[in-house]
Amino acid sequence: MAEQESPLERLVAAVKASARYRHVSAAFIARVGAQELAKRPNLKAAIKATKDRLHQVGGAYLEARPDYRAWLERLRATFRGNLDDLRPLSLEIMRAHASTRERLPILAEFYSSILGALPPVRSVLDVGCGLNPLALPWMPLAGGASYYACDIYEDLVAFVGEFLGLVGVSGGAWVCDVLGEVPQQKVDVALVLKLIPCLEQIDRAAGRRLLDGLNANHLVVSFPAQSLCGVRKGMPATYEARFHELMEGHDWQVRRLAFSSELAFLVSK
Repeated sequence: MAEQESPLERLVAAVKASARYRHVSAAFIARVGAQELAKRPNLKAAIKATKDRLHQVGGAYLEARPDYRAWLERLRATFRGNLDDLRPLSLEIMRAHASTRERLPILAEFYSSILGALPPVRSVLDVGCGLNPLALPWMPLAGGASYYACDIYEDLVAFVGEFLGLVGVSGGAWVCDVLGEVPQQKVDVALVLKLIPCLEQIDRAAGRRLLDGLNANHLVVSFPAQSLCGVRKGMPATYEARFHELMEGHDWQVRRLAFSSELAFLVSK
Protein backbone atom coordinates (compact mmCIF):
# COMPACT_ATOMS: atom_id res chain seq x y z
CA MET A 1 0.00 0.00 0.00
CA ALA A 2 1.26 3.49 -0.79
CA GLU A 3 2.92 5.29 2.08
CA GLN A 4 0.82 8.43 1.54
CA GLU A 5 -2.43 6.57 2.14
CA SER A 6 -4.18 7.31 5.43
CA PRO A 7 -4.85 4.51 7.91
CA LEU A 8 -8.52 4.59 6.91
CA GLU A 9 -7.68 4.27 3.21
CA ARG A 10 -5.40 1.35 3.99
CA LEU A 11 -8.13 -0.26 6.07
CA VAL A 12 -10.73 0.06 3.28
CA ALA A 13 -8.28 -1.37 0.75
CA ALA A 14 -7.46 -4.30 3.03
CA VAL A 15 -11.11 -5.11 3.65
CA LYS A 16 -11.92 -4.77 -0.06
CA ALA A 17 -9.10 -7.23 -0.81
CA SER A 18 -11.02 -9.91 1.08
CA ALA A 19 -13.15 -12.17 -1.12
CA ARG A 20 -16.03 -11.94 1.35
CA TYR A 21 -16.16 -8.14 1.47
CA ARG A 22 -14.78 -7.03 -1.92
CA HIS A 23 -18.28 -6.08 -3.11
CA VAL A 24 -19.30 -4.09 -0.03
CA SER A 25 -19.75 -0.34 -0.53
CA ALA A 26 -16.44 1.43 0.13
CA ALA A 27 -18.33 4.26 1.85
CA PHE A 28 -19.94 1.79 4.25
CA ILE A 29 -16.62 0.09 4.99
CA ALA A 30 -15.05 3.49 5.64
CA ARG A 31 -17.84 4.45 8.03
CA VAL A 32 -17.42 1.27 10.08
CA GLY A 33 -13.63 1.36 9.79
CA ALA A 34 -13.40 4.93 11.07
CA GLN A 35 -15.24 3.89 14.23
CA GLU A 36 -12.90 0.96 14.75
CA LEU A 37 -9.76 3.02 14.16
CA ALA A 38 -10.99 5.50 16.76
CA LYS A 39 -11.22 2.67 19.31
CA ARG A 40 -7.82 1.12 18.61
CA PRO A 41 -4.67 2.57 17.01
CA ASN A 42 -3.49 -0.80 15.69
CA LEU A 43 -4.43 -1.03 12.01
CA LYS A 44 -4.43 -4.82 11.90
CA ALA A 45 -6.79 -5.00 14.87
CA ALA A 46 -9.05 -2.34 13.34
CA ILE A 47 -9.23 -4.27 10.07
CA LYS A 48 -10.24 -7.44 11.88
CA ALA A 49 -12.84 -5.58 13.97
CA THR A 50 -14.27 -3.95 10.84
CA LYS A 51 -14.63 -7.33 9.15
CA ASP A 52 -16.32 -8.70 12.26
CA ARG A 53 -18.90 -5.90 12.23
CA LEU A 54 -19.50 -6.25 8.50
CA HIS A 55 -20.22 -9.91 9.14
CA GLN A 56 -22.77 -8.98 11.81
CA VAL A 57 -24.64 -6.50 9.65
CA GLY A 58 -24.45 -8.29 6.31
CA GLY A 59 -22.08 -11.19 5.87
CA ALA A 60 -23.91 -13.48 8.29
CA TYR A 61 -26.98 -13.44 6.04
CA LEU A 62 -25.15 -14.77 2.97
CA GLU A 63 -23.74 -18.11 4.05
CA ALA A 64 -22.18 -18.94 0.67
CA ARG A 65 -20.98 -16.75 -2.17
CA PRO A 66 -24.00 -16.27 -4.47
CA ASP A 67 -23.65 -17.29 -8.09
CA TYR A 68 -25.54 -14.34 -9.52
CA ARG A 69 -24.66 -15.14 -13.13
CA ALA A 70 -26.08 -18.66 -12.88
CA TRP A 71 -29.23 -17.33 -11.18
CA LEU A 72 -29.77 -14.81 -13.96
CA GLU A 73 -29.36 -17.45 -16.62
CA ARG A 74 -31.96 -19.63 -14.92
CA LEU A 75 -34.32 -16.69 -14.46
CA ARG A 76 -34.04 -15.79 -18.14
CA ALA A 77 -34.73 -19.39 -19.12
CA THR A 78 -37.77 -19.56 -16.83
CA PHE A 79 -39.47 -16.21 -17.38
CA ARG A 80 -42.20 -16.25 -20.02
CA GLY A 81 -43.71 -12.84 -19.44
CA ASN A 82 -45.57 -13.48 -16.18
CA LEU A 83 -44.07 -12.99 -12.73
CA ASP A 84 -45.86 -16.10 -11.53
CA ASP A 85 -43.58 -18.09 -13.85
CA LEU A 86 -40.77 -17.33 -11.42
CA ARG A 87 -42.34 -18.41 -8.15
CA PRO A 88 -40.57 -21.79 -7.70
CA LEU A 89 -37.17 -20.45 -8.78
CA SER A 90 -37.57 -17.24 -6.75
CA LEU A 91 -38.23 -19.33 -3.64
CA GLU A 92 -35.10 -21.36 -4.32
CA ILE A 93 -32.92 -18.28 -4.79
CA MET A 94 -34.31 -16.44 -1.75
CA ARG A 95 -33.30 -19.39 0.44
CA ALA A 96 -29.68 -18.32 -0.13
CA HIS A 97 -30.20 -15.25 2.07
CA ALA A 98 -30.95 -15.94 5.73
CA SER A 99 -33.29 -12.97 6.17
CA THR A 100 -35.48 -13.74 3.15
CA ARG A 101 -35.35 -17.47 3.92
CA GLU A 102 -37.00 -16.82 7.29
CA ARG A 103 -39.85 -15.03 5.52
CA LEU A 104 -40.63 -17.74 2.97
CA PRO A 105 -43.17 -19.69 5.11
CA ILE A 106 -45.19 -16.49 5.61
CA LEU A 107 -44.43 -14.80 2.28
CA ALA A 108 -47.93 -14.73 0.76
CA GLU A 109 -49.58 -13.80 4.07
CA PHE A 110 -46.95 -11.14 4.80
CA TYR A 111 -47.45 -9.14 1.62
CA SER A 112 -51.17 -9.68 1.21
CA SER A 113 -51.81 -8.56 4.82
CA ILE A 114 -49.62 -5.47 4.56
CA LEU A 115 -49.80 -4.20 1.00
CA GLY A 116 -53.33 -5.44 0.39
CA ALA A 117 -54.61 -3.04 3.03
CA LEU A 118 -53.30 0.00 1.16
CA PRO A 119 -54.57 2.01 -1.82
CA PRO A 120 -53.04 0.82 -5.11
CA VAL A 121 -49.26 0.71 -4.63
CA ARG A 122 -47.57 2.18 -7.70
CA SER A 123 -44.04 2.58 -6.37
CA VAL A 124 -41.87 0.77 -3.81
CA LEU A 125 -38.45 1.50 -2.32
CA ASP A 126 -36.74 -1.54 -0.77
CA VAL A 127 -34.02 -0.31 1.60
CA GLY A 128 -31.29 -2.82 2.39
CA CYS A 129 -33.09 -5.07 -0.05
CA GLY A 130 -31.02 -8.25 0.01
CA LEU A 131 -32.82 -10.78 -2.20
CA ASN A 132 -36.27 -9.50 -1.27
CA PRO A 133 -37.02 -8.08 -4.76
CA LEU A 134 -37.43 -11.69 -5.88
CA ALA A 135 -40.61 -11.69 -3.79
CA LEU A 136 -42.26 -9.47 -6.41
CA PRO A 137 -44.54 -12.35 -7.58
CA TRP A 138 -46.17 -12.28 -4.12
CA MET A 139 -46.58 -8.49 -3.85
CA PRO A 140 -50.05 -7.11 -4.74
CA LEU A 141 -48.78 -4.03 -6.59
CA ALA A 142 -50.65 -1.94 -9.12
CA GLY A 143 -50.07 -2.68 -12.79
CA GLY A 144 -46.94 -0.96 -14.06
CA ALA A 145 -45.64 -0.29 -10.55
CA SER A 146 -42.03 0.87 -10.15
CA TYR A 147 -39.61 -0.90 -7.82
CA TYR A 148 -36.47 0.73 -6.43
CA ALA A 149 -33.93 -1.17 -4.35
CA CYS A 150 -30.64 -0.43 -2.64
CA ASP A 151 -28.09 -2.34 -0.59
CA ILE A 152 -24.45 -2.19 0.49
CA TYR A 153 -23.40 -5.05 -1.81
CA GLU A 154 -22.36 -3.98 -5.31
CA ASP A 155 -22.74 -7.43 -6.89
CA LEU A 156 -26.14 -8.02 -5.29
CA VAL A 157 -27.38 -4.64 -6.51
CA ALA A 158 -26.19 -5.44 -10.05
CA PHE A 159 -28.11 -8.72 -9.90
CA VAL A 160 -31.29 -7.03 -8.65
CA GLY A 161 -31.04 -4.43 -11.39
CA GLU A 162 -30.72 -7.18 -14.01
CA PHE A 163 -33.67 -9.01 -12.48
CA LEU A 164 -35.90 -5.94 -12.59
CA GLY A 165 -34.97 -5.36 -16.21
CA LEU A 166 -35.63 -8.99 -17.07
CA VAL A 167 -39.16 -8.94 -15.67
CA GLY A 168 -39.94 -5.54 -17.17
CA VAL A 169 -40.38 -3.68 -13.88
CA SER A 170 -39.35 -0.03 -14.02
CA GLY A 171 -37.24 1.49 -11.28
CA GLY A 172 -33.69 0.43 -10.56
CA ALA A 173 -31.14 -0.70 -8.01
CA TRP A 174 -28.11 1.08 -6.58
CA VAL A 175 -25.47 0.82 -3.89
CA CYS A 176 -26.32 2.84 -0.81
CA ASP A 177 -24.90 3.68 2.59
CA VAL A 178 -28.05 4.73 4.43
CA LEU A 179 -26.02 5.58 7.51
CA GLY A 180 -24.64 8.51 5.56
CA GLU A 181 -27.49 9.43 3.24
CA VAL A 182 -31.15 8.43 3.35
CA PRO A 183 -32.56 7.63 -0.13
CA GLN A 184 -34.89 10.40 -1.29
CA GLN A 185 -36.83 8.52 -3.96
CA LYS A 186 -40.50 9.50 -3.63
CA VAL A 187 -42.62 6.33 -3.35
CA ASP A 188 -45.94 5.04 -2.11
CA VAL A 189 -44.28 2.41 0.13
CA ALA A 190 -40.80 2.04 1.59
CA LEU A 191 -39.81 -1.41 2.85
CA VAL A 192 -37.46 -1.37 5.87
CA LEU A 193 -37.42 -5.08 6.59
CA LYS A 194 -35.33 -6.28 9.55
CA LEU A 195 -32.82 -3.54 8.75
CA ILE A 196 -32.93 -1.26 11.77
CA PRO A 197 -31.30 -3.69 14.26
CA CYS A 198 -28.39 -4.09 11.83
CA LEU A 199 -27.94 -0.35 11.32
CA GLU A 200 -28.21 0.42 15.02
CA GLN A 201 -25.29 -1.89 15.77
CA ILE A 202 -23.19 0.79 14.09
CA ASP A 203 -25.17 3.97 14.84
CA ARG A 204 -27.91 4.01 17.48
CA ALA A 205 -29.52 7.04 15.84
CA ALA A 206 -29.69 5.41 12.39
CA GLY A 207 -33.18 3.95 12.74
CA ARG A 208 -34.83 7.22 13.67
CA ARG A 209 -32.92 9.12 11.00
CA LEU A 210 -33.93 6.63 8.32
CA LEU A 211 -37.63 6.49 9.17
CA ASP A 212 -37.85 10.27 9.47
CA GLY A 213 -36.04 10.86 6.21
CA LEU A 214 -37.69 8.39 3.84
CA ASN A 215 -39.93 10.15 1.30
CA ALA A 216 -42.74 7.59 1.38
CA ASN A 217 -46.45 7.71 2.10
CA HIS A 218 -46.23 4.41 3.97
CA LEU A 219 -43.42 2.53 5.68
CA VAL A 220 -43.30 -1.21 6.30
CA VAL A 221 -40.92 -1.62 9.23
CA SER A 222 -40.16 -5.11 10.49
CA PHE A 223 -37.98 -6.83 13.06
CA PRO A 224 -36.90 -10.47 13.43
CA ALA A 225 -38.85 -12.56 15.91
CA GLN A 226 -35.84 -14.80 16.51
CA SER A 227 -32.08 -14.90 16.05
CA LEU A 228 -30.45 -16.50 13.01
CA CYS A 229 -30.00 -19.69 15.03
CA GLY A 230 -33.71 -19.79 15.89
CA VAL A 231 -33.67 -18.48 19.47
CA ARG A 232 -36.49 -16.05 20.35
CA LYS A 233 -35.20 -14.91 23.79
CA GLY A 234 -37.72 -12.07 24.11
CA MET A 235 -36.78 -10.42 20.84
CA PRO A 236 -40.31 -9.42 19.71
CA ALA A 237 -40.96 -7.52 22.95
CA THR A 238 -37.56 -5.84 22.84
CA TYR A 239 -37.95 -4.73 19.25
CA GLU A 240 -41.53 -3.60 19.74
CA ALA A 241 -40.38 -1.35 22.57
CA ARG A 242 -37.62 0.01 20.34
CA PHE A 243 -40.10 0.67 17.53
CA HIS A 244 -42.32 2.71 19.84
CA GLU A 245 -39.26 4.75 20.86
CA LEU A 246 -38.66 5.48 17.17
CA MET A 247 -42.27 6.65 16.80
CA GLU A 248 -42.11 9.11 19.71
CA GLY A 249 -43.01 12.64 18.66
CA HIS A 250 -44.85 11.55 15.51
CA ASP A 251 -48.60 11.42 14.94
CA TRP A 252 -48.25 8.77 12.22
CA GLN A 253 -50.82 6.00 12.03
CA VAL A 254 -49.41 2.60 12.97
CA ARG A 255 -50.79 -0.87 12.40
CA ARG A 256 -49.09 -3.83 14.10
CA LEU A 257 -48.86 -7.20 12.32
CA ALA A 258 -47.31 -10.18 14.09
CA PHE A 259 -46.15 -13.18 12.10
CA SER A 260 -44.48 -16.37 13.26
CA SER A 261 -40.99 -15.25 12.24
CA GLU A 262 -41.32 -11.48 11.96
CA LEU A 263 -42.91 -8.53 13.73
CA ALA A 264 -44.06 -5.84 11.30
CA PHE A 265 -45.54 -2.36 11.53
CA LEU A 266 -47.33 -0.51 8.76
CA VAL A 267 -46.69 3.19 9.28
CA SER A 268 -48.75 5.75 7.40
CA LYS A 269 -47.09 9.16 7.34
